[in-house]
Order: sequence, then C-alpha cells, then structure tokens
Amino acid sequence: MSAMDVMLHSSSFLLPLNPVDDTTGTRYALIVLNQSLPRFTPLLWEHAKLRLCADGGANRIYDELPLFFPHEDALAIRNRYKPDVIKGDMDSIRRDVLDFYVNLGTKVIDESQDQDTTDLDKCILYIRDSTLNQETSRLQILATGALGGRFDHEAGNLNVLYRYPDTRIVLLSDDCLIQLLPKSHRHEIHIQSSLEGPHCGLIPIGTPSAKTTTSGLKWDLTNTEMRFGGLISTSNLVKEEKITVESDSDLLWTISIKKTGLSIEDLTP
Repeated sequence: MSAMDVMLHSSSFLLPLNPVDDTTGTRYALIVLNQSLPRFTPLLWEHAKLRLCADGGANRIYDELPLFFPHEDALAIRNRYKPDVIKGDMDSIRRDVLDFYVNLGTKVIDESQDQDTTDLDKCILYIRDSTLNQETSRLQILATGALGGRFDHEAGNLNVLYRYPDTRIVLLSDDCLIQLLPKSHRHEIHIQSSLEGPHCGLIPIGTPSAKTTTSGLKWDLTNTEMRFGGLISTSNLVKEEKITVESDSDLLWTISIKKTGLSIEDLTP
C-alpha cells in the first residue's frame, strides 16, 4: 500500500457499548493475559465477539471479575463471563479453574509442546484463523494484562506487535494502551478525551526513524529523527482531538488511560 493510505485509530472500545450508535463497524476479539485485570475489563468483554484466556488469564477472570461486582453473586458473575477459548502452554492455570470452565463448555487448547511462542502469540494465531476473522471484517485484538509485571514478558508482548503488523492489536493495562503504527500508512488517531490522555508517546523500537511528522501534540515532530540513544517522544501531551502521525519507521503509540470517566455503571452489561 502507498505511504499515503490513512489508517484510522480510536479507543471507542473504552466507551459504553451502544449498538444503535455504533457506526465504526469495528469488531473486537479479547485476550486476557495473566496480569491484574484493568477495571474496564467487563466493558471490553461486552465489546468482544470472541474472548480468549491465555493460560493463567483464566485464573484472573475467575478470581478478579467477581470483585468488580461486589453486590452480585460470584458464581453468577463467573457463569456470565465464560471465555470461549483457553489456550496456551497450560503451566499457570489452576486445576479448579480449568475444570470449572470445561464444565461450562469452554474450548481448551493445550499447546505445551510449543515453547517457541508466547501465550499471546498462540491466542493471536487462533484469532487470525477464526471464521469470525473474515477478509472483509478483520477483528481488532484487545489484550489485557499485556503490560506491567515482569519486563521480559512485557518485552515479549511488545515484540508480538511487530510479529503481526497487519493485525490490529492493542495492549492494555489499567494505566495506558500501546499499539503499533506501521510505517506503511499515515495515521489518524481520534482521541476519546474523557477517557484517555493527555500523556502520550511515540517510540521507535528496533529501527530508528530518520523522519517523523505529527500534528495535534503539544510538542509536534517535523521530519524529526528519533532513535534509542537519542531523541524519543516520551512524556508528550495530546492537544487536539485528532492526532496525525507519518513516519519512515514503525512506531509504538502509547497514551494514558484516565482513572476517572469509567464508572461501574459503564461496566455492567
């Protein structure tokens, strides 16, 4: 594709689900990894057409989701939030959790023989091969628990973004999100200002950028060189509702997620 092709980005998955007003046509798949669940996980669950737990991510759904709904019965919550698939090397999931979801009909895929890919890799490959992931309507993948915890795990999850540059993947924590901006496109990022920002960054990992140009940031770049050991655009601030980015290198875009703006009413299906 031409470098002038525009790729649109929006964190509309952080907004309450309203099918009547949904004009984006974006369809999501959710992967839950084995880190603390962001407070907005139930909202992502409602947006998703396909929901996977990567190995020990199933423990998180079982243990932590009922805590978001303290006035409801824990068993009812666990039955409501049943993953479609649990996949991974199965070295972290507890036996009682595995048995619980098997009895509910969750599909379990043990890939303990594959030690060359991460559990996130394994789940992404399942989604890419899914019948829901049609050529005309690719699923955008939301991955919770991908940030924080051990740095080697975090680095492995960032590497996954570069392994599948043609797949829309957003890594999420309670504090921020990260996604890849491929150099093959010019990017328009539509900011949900009530829910995200203002802190943001553009980071070249793996390959230096000889020239990056942006608009809509407090400190915009104009054909600016970025590289590790030199300038990288961290601790920047969004200034406009639309950010544009064009670069000769793949970049990571990250933006903070606000603690306010998401209430428990938004999370309740």
